[in-house]
Formats: sequence, C-alpha cells, structure tokens
Amino acid sequence: MYLQKMFSCSQILARPNAMQTFIRAASQGKNPSSSPFLTLHAVRQWSNVPFFTVPLARAHGKSFAHRSELRQAKRIVVKLGSAVVTRGDECGLALGRLASIVEQVAMLQNQGREMMIVTSGAVAFGKQRLRHEILLSQSVRQALHSGQNQLKDMSLPVLEARACAAAGQSGLMALYEAMFTQYSTCTAQILVTNLDFHDEQKRRNLNSTLHELLRMNIVPIINTNDAVVPPPEPNSDLQGVISIKDNDSLAARLAVEMRADLLIALSDVEGIYDRPPGSDDAKLLDTFYPGDQHSITYGTKSRVGIGGMEAKVKAALWALQGGTSVVIANGTNPKVTGHVITDIVEGKKVGTFFSEVKPAGPTVEQQTEMARSAGRTLASLEPEQRSEIICTFADLLTERKDEILSANKKDMELAVSTGCLSPPMLNRLSLSSSKLNSLSIGLRQIAVSSQDSVGRVLRRTRVANKLELEQITVPIGVLLVIFESRPDCLPQVSALAIASGNALLLKGGKEAANTNRILHELAQEALSIHGVKDAIQLVSTREEVEDLCRLEKMIDLIIPRGSSQLVRDIQRAAKSIPVLGHSEGICHVYVDHEASVDNAIKIIRDSKCDYPAACNAMETLLVHRDLLRTPLFDQIIDMLRTEHVQVHAGPKFASYLTFSPSEVKSLRTEYGDLECCIEVVDSMQDAIDHIHKYGSSHTDVIVTENEATAEQFLQQLDSACVFWNASSRFADGYRFGLGAEVGISTARIHARGPVGLEGLLTTKWVLRGEGHTAADFSEQGSMTYLHENLPVAQVLPGHRTTS
Repeated sequence: MYLQKMFSCSQILARPNAMQTFIRAASQGKNPSSSPFLTLHAVRQWSNVPFFTVPLARAHGKSFAHRSELRQAKRIVVKLGSAVVTRGDECGLALGRLASIVEQVAMLQNQGREMMIVTSGAVAFGKQRLRHEILLSQSVRQALHSGQNQLKDMSLPVLEARACAAAGQSGLMALYEAMFTQYSTCTAQILVTNLDFHDEQKRRNLNSTLHELLRMNIVPIINTNDAVVPPPEPNSDLQGVISIKDNDSLAARLAVEMRADLLIALSDVEGIYDRPPGSDDAKLLDTFYPGDQHSITYGTKSRVGIGGMEAKVKAALWALQGGTSVVIANGTNPKVTGHVITDIVEGKKVGTFFSEVKPAGPTVEQQTEMARSAGRTLASLEPEQRSEIICTFADLLTERKDEILSANKKDMELAVSTGCLSPPMLNRLSLSSSKLNSLSIGLRQIAVSSQDSVGRVLRRTRVANKLELEQITVPIGVLLVIFESRPDCLPQVSALAIASGNALLLKGGKEAANTNRILHELAQEALSIHGVKDAIQLVSTREEVEDLCRLEKMIDLIIPRGSSQLVRDIQRAAKSIPVLGHSEGICHVYVDHEASVDNAIKIIRDSKCDYPAACNAMETLLVHRDLLRTPLFDQIIDMLRTEHVQVHAGPKFASYLTFSPSEVKSLRTEYGDLECCIEVVDSMQDAIDHIHKYGSSHTDVIVTENEATAEQFLQQLDSACVFWNASSRFADGYRFGLGAEVGISTARIHARGPVGLEGLLTTKWVLRGEGHTAADFSEQGSMTYLHENLPVAQVLPGHRTTS
C-alpha cells in the first residue's frame, strides 16, 4: 500500500478532511494519489488549553524511575541527530548506520510497540544531490567550451541549506520507505515548523494524524521543514513553552504531546558528561537528575546540526517534566549502533538516563569509589589489624547467629513459596548453625594467614652498587564478586578481601537478599573497628550483571560464584575486565583395572553423593574396560542405585549392554544433581584423552593401586586439580587449608584451582637508588650491573629493608 506520503503542515493542516480521505482510500487498497489535495484531519476534539505550553502528565503515570522499567515502554520516540544520519564528509547519509537503526525500530514496532522517528538528514542528502547535479552541469558545459583540460579547475559554489533541504526531503523519505519495506513496516512523513504550533487547529490536526497513524501500525517519520524554516529565535522559550529550534526540541514537544513513554535521542557522544568529552577527568553520567545541569560544563556543538549538548539537556528535562522518560546515547559508535536502541529499551546501561527519582543510597559507581578509597586504607593497615577485623567478623557470625538464621529463614520460605529454585539451589541457599560455625573456623584460618600477605617480599636483587630492587605483594584493587544462592559466600570472600587488602563489591542473588543484608552489616561492623567500613559494599540497586561488567575503569577483577550459565554470561559480558573462575565443573573419576574395591566405592560415593550440586562433584565415571562384568563393577552400580543416582550411558558403555540406561545426550554435561554419566575406556591414556576432550580442567581423579600408573596420570593430565585415590570433593579452599576460597579457577594464568588469599594478590617492583640513571650504565658510563640475589627479609608495610 502506498502509505508513505509527505505532508507539509504549513500547507495542508488547514484542510481538515483530506487525511481521513487519504487513510480510508489507502486502507481500501486504492491509490490515494488520485484523491484531492491531502490534509491532516482532527478525529477528536481537544480542550481550549494551548498545546505544548505546559508539559502534560501521561494518563498512565509519570516517567519511569529506573532503567529496568524501560522494558514497559509502549510508545517510543527515536530522535536521530544530524551526526547520526550524516556521513563524516557531511555530504550524504551514513547508509549502514541508518539501516541498522531502521532494523531496530522495525523490530520494536513488530513487537507491538508504537514507534515514531524524528530525523535529520535532508540537508546532507540534498547537498549530495545538488553537488552531483552542479558537477555534472559544469563538466558538460566546460567540455563543450574549454575542453577536458579545464575539468580539474572546477569549484563548487556554497550551497544554501534551505535549497539542500528542499532537494533532499524526497530522497530521504524514499530511503526510509525502501528500508522499512524490507521489514513489512509502513511509514508516513510529516514536515513541521515552529509556526505550525502557533495555530490551535493545526496542532489538533497534527495530534490527530499521529494517533491515527499509530493506530494503523504506521511509523511516522517527522522532521522540521528546513526548506522554509526561519532561523531560531534566541531566548524564545517563555512561560513553560519549548520552542522548536532544532530536532531535539521538536522530539521533546512531540513526545510530550503524544504522551510517549520514552524518548531516545541519538547523537555522536556516549551521553551527558560532567565536562566536555575528551577533557581530563570527564565523567559520563549514567543518570541525570533535574538540577544536575547547573554543575555541568558543556563543550562545543556537534560537527553538523544546529543543536548542542546544552540544547539536548534542556529538551530532555522538558520532556521529563512532561512525563516522558529520556535516554541520550551514541548512535554513531559502530560497536553498539546495531543494538543501541534495543539495549536501551531492554533497560541496559547505555547512554545517560534522565530520571526524576534520586536513589535513596549511593549509586554503584559511588559505591565503587567509596570501596576503592577505603580499600587503600585497608591495605595500609598493619597485618595484625586486618587479622583483628577478620576475627571480629568470625565472632559476630556465631554471636549473632539467631539474626542470621532468621533472615535466612525468610529467604528460604520465599524461595519455597515461589518455587523459583531447584532443590540443589535451595540447599545452597540454606544456612544452619553448623554452617555458621564452619564459616567462623574458616575465617580464623584466614586471619592467621593474613599475617603474611600484603607487603611480603618475594625477591630482592642488588642491581648495582646502592641500587636495590624488591618484588613485593600488593592488593589487586577492587574486586567484584557476583554470586547466586550462596549467602555463605559473602563472609568467605569478605574475609579474603580483608586479608589481602582489596576493596570488595558484592552482588548477590535476590533470592538471598535478607541473608546477604545481615551478613554485610556484620562485615561492615567488623571493618569499623579500624575505620574502613566502606571497603566492602553490597550492591542493592537494580543494577544488571551485564552493566556491572562494563565498569572497566572502576573494577579490576570479577569473580563469579554460581551456575555455569552465570559464569559464561559474565565472561561474555566482561570484555575489558579479567574474570577469575570456571564456567563448568565437569569432574571425572577414572577407575583403573588395578583399583581397590573399597577405595573405588568410597571415592565414587563421596565424589557424587556428598554434595551433588557442588562444582567439584563427579559428573562422569570412567571405567576401565577390563572391569566390566566383574564384582567391582557390579558393586559400583549397586551403590549408585542405592544412593538414587540416575545413570546415563556413554556411547561405548551403551554398546556393551543389551538393555542400557538412557544414553547420554552429551559427554560434556554438568548435572549438578544425583545424576552421572558412565563411560568405558580402554586404558589410562584413553581416560586422559577423554578428560582432555570432554572435561573442563576442574578436578579429575584416578583410583588405582599402581603407583606408576597414578604418577603418569597426575603428570599428564592438564587440570587445575588432579587427585590419586582421593575424592574430588577435596578440591576446596577450606579443605586445602586456605581458610576459604573465592572460587576455583581453571584459567592457566595468575591463580589456578581453589583461589584463596594468594590468588587475590599481585606484585609490584620497588627500586631504591641514590641518583642512579640509565646513562650511568652505558658504554661511556662509570657503573656496571651486578644483579646479585639478596636474602629475602620480610617487611611490614611502612618499613624499609636494609642490605
């Protein structure tokens, strides 16, 4: 249907019946171009209150208070600034960028949302077209009169913007029409000027037309009629009226008039900065509140267009006052252009979100800064002081256990009533007196180990005479630990962070909100004895995990504790922050043909049944081929049946059986429950090859009485933990004597296996000289390198070594 039609409000708004005729004809499949001159039609009567003079409250409420609520946006205005739709040479359109934006708008429209576009670009499109025509005309004329040699001397006249707009409007609309047609989406164009809003009848007709188009699932494409628009008048915003000086103000006025839920203003900057982008210490504002504009220093305007960032902020605040939420974001960054609009609608932290509701507490950025500042003080404390903090925390876990268990009971009751957690996850959520006692003991172990952590000298070298070098341990910085359904994780990682002098940001699952809150309060109470309460922060705002992973300038290391899916999501989202952890715990137990019956039964039972939800639980049992149809194998199967373990047969194992258990769907499966896979291997080497192919480099076990076989297994297998005749459940920081762990890493750099205190430290080099220069050691210099290793003398913070 031919629904893409241009309207000039200054010409057609006065004729009230033509738009109705046009829409009726188009909806009946007729060609509306045969109808009389088309105008916009008012389908409902409005009161005598002037339009656009005072921001109107939307019928369904105020603007959204939080980004997460943007998913509820039904009616959305997308404003495309000149820098977004225009090429870098300002002559023509950025077609690839525009195509990706159209795709996102069409997708949201097809989801049932009502989309409107306020666009720039007619001037740039017309400039390209007129330049081509002028060059073509000049080349023909000069070829006829002066010959080909004169073509290189041609110069282009300065093109008047209104003429360019007139020449470019039809082409711009045709381009939108062609792009939206690919998604079976209809469009209609409307051109307006500031003068069109001074006439009440025209305002009514405009409002009526837009509502009718939205009702028919058509995307209105709106632009100022730059072919006739007069220059903007300075200081013309009087008595609450925002004048149309540019497409920012146009978008704001239309968003408020149409009671839009969301206005997305795309520009060539990431959002609103507190000072000009690119200047030292310029900070991108995640959220902008009314009144913040007084503390902002604005930079220069965009390379194209007539609006600047100050105009965008003014228009955004006006729309916000009228009940429309606003996000200003970058529409030119090739890394995000393809999903910037959909990301905003999904509530992701993109650009600057305008909100009238200030949070009760600090933002996550402020929490991170507070933690970093207090963390530096924590690192400067004496080891005995950090140890005292941890011991105090351990005491509080037992002294205040009734409060903790009461909070945990609320979380458990809510989780059971909602049915949101699986049985293994419920087990992880549950706390008990014995768990709290174990936590307290573990914390005291950490307190002892903290005596020799930060500031420990690892290496001393006499580089030259009176020039000494030391390598010492130092905190990593700010840690972000994200965990789900594991409230016992909070005291463990908090104690490790304190011992290592690191600041800590904690993001727990909402299912453990009450338990996490009381445990965090106790951690801060313990920190307060030495004035570093803010070193550990609990993120309780509506921050998405993906948004936290983007704080690369504030967070130094992310440690996920939870499901394999959580770890994979974090590893994928944290593109610029290191992630310590493992995505899966596919642990194997290999039973060799020379295994002890008693050892095999005990180790398999403990590895699978002690705590099936743990990441160090056995998931695949590898059995040597010679053990099939032996009493040992029969006893293993009987034990698993007695423990109610569901068995899945691997391909080789299934081939030996007439009637086999259900065949495994994948040999790379982490069940996390009373389930496991059994597979047959031909040899110890075959077992190693299987583990390397299907394992996750977490923990793998061999059960055998042959020492040579065991040592070969231990040496050749490339996993973080490799055990001989011991349960896989020993892969744990507490059981290793680390006191606790922040997780188990399968990475091959930095820390590997259960990560305790040592894994949360890095090093720095300290060089002490007396006016030494590199030139002193050149061929013409007077000094030579010694590079002598010196005895390592442990030094407390603030003290100096002597040679």
